[in-house]
Amino acid sequence: MSKQQQLGELVEARRQPFKHYKRLGDYPGFECGYVSPYSKGAHNLDSEVMILLQDWSSDDALVRSKGPSELGRDPQLPTNRSLDELLHAAFGMKLAETYATNLFPYIKRGGLSSRIPFGDLVHAAKTFALPQIRIVAPKVVVCLGANTFNALRVAAGLERCRGMACAIDSPFDITLGEGRKATAWAQAHPGAWGQRNRNRERPGRTVEDWKRMSEAAGLGPLR
Repeated sequence: MSKQQQLGELVEARRQPFKHYKRLGDYPGFECGYVSPYSKGAHNLDSEVMILLQDWSSDDALVRSKGPSELGRDPQLPTNRSLDELLHAAFGMKLAETYATNLFPYIKRGGLSSRIPFGDLVHAAKTFALPQIRIVAPKVVVCLGANTFNALRVAAGLERCRGMACAIDSPFDITLGEGRKATAWAQAHPGAWGQRNRNRERPGRTVEDWKRMSEAAGLGPLR
């Protein structure tokens, strides 16, 4: 079975009801053939780098939306521009050259900042994130935000890290089979709040974090 066919099975699983959350298909025009719409503009199934964000949108945001975007994101949003800059500085890559997705593929109630219970994030990590990692088989999984990283850790049978600094210093390996592995790294969320907190003590610290990650994987821009 091809990688695309395996991902198709996860898309079908994502279309099934889960607790009180809504689904992409509940919003006209938003259903798609991806686990997350974020993958529309970043769907390299052979990429050595996978980007894992927490969740894609919310009910309030989609109700107000004018419709789905071609890339599954707005490239002009400061958060997305920051991610592009960090990715280019560390790996010499564009987002389109990676495989990017969201750990939690359902639509939460309320606004974009609404909380998702950690147990639901772990469920999504087991059901969708870990399978995607094993299908795509990257060298590096960049987990944006402590909750994303910790949910993946717990899904993989490890303990949670306490705080962003601990998470960034605690990468772990995910077995892919045939002697291969992917290494999951935590990075501060590329949004203004996440970047400000990480860079408070030392400006440019997030750039250093990303470069340390890429060098450890042997995937720096000058390779």
